This record gives sequence, C-alpha cells and structure tokens, in this order.
Amino acid sequence: MSFKVILVWWIWLGMVGFSVGGRVRHYKFEVEYMMRKPDCLEHVVMGINGQFPGPTIRAQVGDTLHIALTNKLFTEGTVIHWHGIRQVGTPWADGTASISQCAINPGETFHYRFTVDKAGTYFYHGHYGMQRSAGLYGSLIVDLPKGQNQLFHYDGEFNLLLSDFWHTNSHEQEVGLSSKPIKWIGEPQSLLINGRGQYNCSLAAKFINTTLPQCQFKGGEECAPQILHVEPNKTYRIRVASTTSLTALNLAISNHKLVVVEADGNYVTPFVVDDMDIYSGESYSVLLRTDQDQNKNYWVSIGVRGRKPNTTQGLTILNYKTISASVFPTFPPPITPLWNDFERSKAFTKKIIAKMETPKPPKHSDRTIFLLNTQNRVDGFTKWAINNVSLTLPSTPYLGSIKFRINNAFDKTPPPMTFPQDYDIFNPPINPNATIGNGVYMFNHNEVIDVILQNANQLSGNGSEIHPWHLHGHDFWVLGYGEGKFKWGDENKFNLTHAPLRNTVVIFPYGWTALRFKANNPGVWAFHCHIEPHLHMGMGVIFAEGVQKVGKIPREALTCGLTGKMLAENGRY
Repeated sequence: MSFKVILVWWIWLGMVGFSVGGRVRHYKFEVEYMMRKPDCLEHVVMGINGQFPGPTIRAQVGDTLHIALTNKLFTEGTVIHWHGIRQVGTPWADGTASISQCAINPGETFHYRFTVDKAGTYFYHGHYGMQRSAGLYGSLIVDLPKGQNQLFHYDGEFNLLLSDFWHTNSHEQEVGLSSKPIKWIGEPQSLLINGRGQYNCSLAAKFINTTLPQCQFKGGEECAPQILHVEPNKTYRIRVASTTSLTALNLAISNHKLVVVEADGNYVTPFVVDDMDIYSGESYSVLLRTDQDQNKNYWVSIGVRGRKPNTTQGLTILNYKTISASVFPTFPPPITPLWNDFERSKAFTKKIIAKMETPKPPKHSDRTIFLLNTQNRVDGFTKWAINNVSLTLPSTPYLGSIKFRINNAFDKTPPPMTFPQDYDIFNPPINPNATIGNGVYMFNHNEVIDVILQNANQLSGNGSEIHPWHLHGHDFWVLGYGEGKFKWGDENKFNLTHAPLRNTVVIFPYGWTALRFKANNPGVWAFHCHIEPHLHMGMGVIFAEGVQKVGKIPREALTCGLTGKMLAENGRY
C-alpha cells in the first residue's frame, strides 16, 4: 500500500470519526420551567438542571451517552432530539414525540442511550409542541478520539449557541397559530448568544441610530454578554449552532475574517468570508485568527436575515487579553446585510462544498420525490402543507406501530410523491385548501432517494420564504439549487463530485433544492422545516426504512397509544 493511499485512509478515518471502544458518559437531566432574565427582563423559560440554556454535552467519537431525562414540567409531556446525531441502531432515541417514542409524561424518567459516531458541532432541543421556542436546548460537541488530530490547527475554541427570544410564552404562541384567524407569533423581541441578549438597552447605543440607552452592567447579570477572551496572534475555532425558532441570522466579527471548515458535523473545503449566514438547524465551525490591533476590542454581532427585521442585533465582545474586557470597541458593530439580499445568501451557501476525501453520492438514485411547500387553509385554519397535505402526528409512535404491524395507527395510504406539473409557484394557489394527514413515505432498505424541495408563493399576496429543512437519522448530499420550478433536465446540473454532506438545507424563495441520501438507517425519521411555527402548522413529512430490521425497542418508548395497549395486553414483546 503506497504512502499516499495510507494517508488518504487515515484522513478518511478522522473524517468519519472511526473509533474502537469508547466510554459511557452518564447525564441526569431534569426539564423544568424557571424564571430567568435572558434579555434583561424576567420571563418564564424552559431549562435543564436549573440552567438556561441546558448543560453542554461533550463526548468523544465512539462514546455512548446515557441521559436519564426526568420531566418536571407537571402539566405537559416532553422529549429531546439530539440534532445531527444519526442514531444508527438506536432510532427509538431520536427524541421525536409520536415518531420515535411516546412523550415523557410529567414525573417520568426516560433513558436515552446512543453512540456518537462522528465528530462535529451539534446541539439538542425539545421536539414536543413548541418547547424549543420555550428555551429547551443546549450544545452537544463530539470530539475526535484521543490520538487523532483535526485536519486544521487551532489554539483554543469557543462555542456560540444562537437563538431568538419572545416575551410571549410558547403556549400562547401555539394557541395563536391554531386560532381562526391565525395570530402569528411576530418577530422575536431579542437575539441571544449563549442564552444572553439585551432587550431594553444596547451595548452599542453610542455608535448606532437607536433610542435605546447604553447598557450598564456591574457584572454577574444574567443578560450580561458572555465575552470571548483571546490572545493575540492565535487561531481559534468557533463552533456556531443555530437553534432559532424562526430567524435566519448573519454572524460577523468586526475587522476579522472567518474561515469556514465544518458544516453540520462534516468537513468542507475551507473558504474565507467577512460574515456568514446561518439558518435554524445549521451548525458550523469557523477559524478566527486574532491578528488585529491588540489594543482594541471588537464586536461579535448577529443580525436577522431572510425576514424583514424588527429585532435589534445581538452583540458581545471579542476581547484581546492585552487590554481590559470592559473597554468597549470605539466603532459601530458590523452592519448586517440587507434582509432580502437573497443573492448574497445564495452566494454564501454555494461556497459550501465537500472536501476531496468526503464520500461522493451514488451516481444514480432509485426513486425521486418532489415535495412542494405551500401555505394553505384547512377548514379555515392557516396551515403549511407538503404536496397539499398538512402533517398531523398520530397518538401512537410510528416506530412501534410499523414494527409491530398495528392497524389503524396512521393513514396507510401513501402520501403524494409529486405535485401537479401545472402548479404555478409564482402566484397564490388557485385552490387554497389542503387536507391533514399522517401517511408515511416507505423506502426499501439501502434504496437511494432523491428529494426535490420546491418552494412556492405564499397563501396571499406576493412573497416566498426561506425554509431550512432538517432530516433526522441521516446526512444527505446537497446536489444543487435552482431558480423557479424544477424541470426535467435540471438533474444534469447536479453536483456529483463535491456535493457537501449536511443534515439541514435551505430552499430559497421561488426556488428548488435537490438532495440525495441512502435509506440505510432502519427506523422512522422526520423530515421537516426547522422553523418551529412552520412545523407546528404541518410543514413536514415522515420517512420510514427497514423498520423490521430495528432491534429491541425499550418498553418505555412505546407505553402510549396502541403500542401501550399492546404492551398492556401482552405483558411483554
């Protein structure tokens, strides 16, 4: 075997995070509501072990995580989804209520056990109702095993968990979305960096056009910014993840370049930017070189993209340790690009290509599914629909009902594989009415699936939104993006040589996005828009593959609905 082949082989092992063995890491999580001041005003938030955001989980490739999650909410169920973790062999631990498990009832403890098999930047969040909007989230970092080196050098690292925050609670938001007429949640009141933001003041009031007063912190306040302390002339890895409920964001650090090296737990060909867009559900690693004037401090800013903003920038400070962290920058924070400069957004997204060592997608697919995103009405209620079907989850988890072939658990009629070819994506729908459904797209084990996500005009007026779509249980190859309606022949434009592996991908207004994945992970998996209110309004589908190959499912995952009745009658399975 040549030296070159050996080198490529070792790089490949590092990329996929191959490891022999691994330790078991135990965590006890207690989910509860608490009073906090994340943006300087007191509100009810959802947290874990008295913390908001929840504790950061850190593990190495090959480790098994055992999280004993106790629901202390008293009046509602809960689950936690481990976003980006593929759950190979443990589909019941994916943390999706009515899909992979029953909701955890108040007072109950559920044991999540799964192996983290790939290094990268991930996070976790609630996947029941709109509990992510309530603040149920935290970071999950998977390191390479000891002895394996990263493909890039850095001297230290920071973790930035980005979120948006409302002063109306998640229950009020849910009721509004389910009202007739709809009461939209509106734009967030503040943007949070690691759970901290400022609503009634601005860190940069002296430098921007605002009526807000200058923030005055004595130290120790819950909403005081978490400062990033750095040494001059060093390289830092910044892990960035967005668990926003609604907002697309733009991240910038004044006077500093960012080198993007990781996206959704996968290495990408490094590229340099002044700022970067990040959509809900995405995660990145960027490298920052501290090569600026060490006698100054610099702004770290996040601002709204993709929606007309009504929320001020979230800010913190990059502090060169050569001067005091209390010294504010002497210039305005970076200007967030125009919210509707979609060409800029597309340019950034298309720069994300795979490293040479990344596995290439299969050259051909076995099946193609076209999924049209539309805003519709169902009995006068405003909903989102896919191929004119708005998703409403059943009371029995799909994983159990499919594995045990239980009748009447969900609609066995296959959902539509495409939409009418004469559908006009540039205008409001001629027939605005949709239906609700909970059917499943069934795939054969190891089948190669192409999905064409097609965007369209909203229900009324002119407009088309950006939607970030997240697939559970898999990474997929992003084959390409296009303008207008997908047509036959567009597949000839697919990128089959440097297609990046992702778990979340965006569809731009009036456009399409193509992705390919292999149905090689037995289980039942959600595929949905990661904007929380859009999923709540039905914007998602369900994929199932090789379910009969799934091994023993813990009893505690199936104790509701028809599987609960089955367990009660049989006593065991």
